[in-house]
Order: sequence, then structure tokens, then C-alpha cells
Amino acid sequence: MQNSIKILVTGGTFDKEYNELNGSLFFKETHLQEMLELGRSNLDLSVETLMMKDSLEFTEVDRAAIAKACNHATEDKIVITHGTDTMTITAEYLLAACPGKTIVLTGAMVPYKFGSSDGLFNLGSALAFVQVLGIGVYIAMNGQYFEAGKVVKNTTEGKFENK
Repeated sequence: MQNSIKILVTGGTFDKEYNELNGSLFFKETHLQEMLELGRSNLDLSVETLMMKDSLEFTEVDRAAIAKACNHATEDKIVITHGTDTMTITAEYLLAACPGKTIVLTGAMVPYKFGSSDGLFNLGSALAFVQVLGIGVYIAMNGQYFEAGKVVKNTTEGKFENK
């Protein structure tokens, strides 16, 4: 499928909800469809929810499941919503495990439901980047893209940057 884009949902801050009673963050369901509607997306998309997990809880089994979904996708262009804490680890894993695809991971520093989230902008950026970048694995955050294996999360400044 030449122009189709597969979106794989894995959870992360992107999809967290806030429990007003105890102040905790939790997963209910993905906000992706709402975000695509709000962004007025006209793209040919196929969305699949693989898991709803905090990326700090990801195991090698989870990363293998993501790689399997990428490799089995009929689409050559894939966007993955992912928690930012271990996004670089998954990106490097997919770089080795998923040849021949253009894969862009994205997420959010602030949950979408907070209203002040960077998630909508990051999703739009990832969808644009996946259409123009060559085969490989990338991270798209805050209007920039980074190649897998050449990027780190700067936890002091709350942003991604080249190694």
C-alpha cells in the first residue's frame, strides 16, 4: 500500500488520563482518533492498538511485539505512539529488527487530555515526516526528527537532541 500509513498505539504519556481523586495517571483508551479528527487529517490511515503501557514497563517481549507488527504491516510507512522515557531504546531495537520500512516514533511530554499537551503537534509532525523520510527509524518530537541510534532524551530540559 503505497500511500497508506499504519499507526501503532503503544501507550505512553500521550494516552494517559488523570485521576482527580488520587492524582494518579492511568490508561483508559487511546485518544488517537480524537486527535486525528481535531487535526482534520485527510490521510489514508490504519490504526492498531498494540498495548497501553508506560514505556518504563516495556520488556523485550513488548518490543518484539512492536517489531512483529511493523514487519507484518502491509504499509511501508509506520507511525508509533510511544512513551518518551524509553523511546530511544525501542527505536534502536526496531532499526535492527525492521529493515525496509520507514518508521517514526512519537509521543508527548504532557498527556493529551491536559489540554496543554505537545502530543497533537508531535502526532502531526510524525505523520508529515513519515511521508518524506527515507527507509529507516526515526523519532519525531517538537517539530524535529532524529535518527534512531543518534538521539538522546535530555531529561533536564525535557527535549530530544542529537547525541
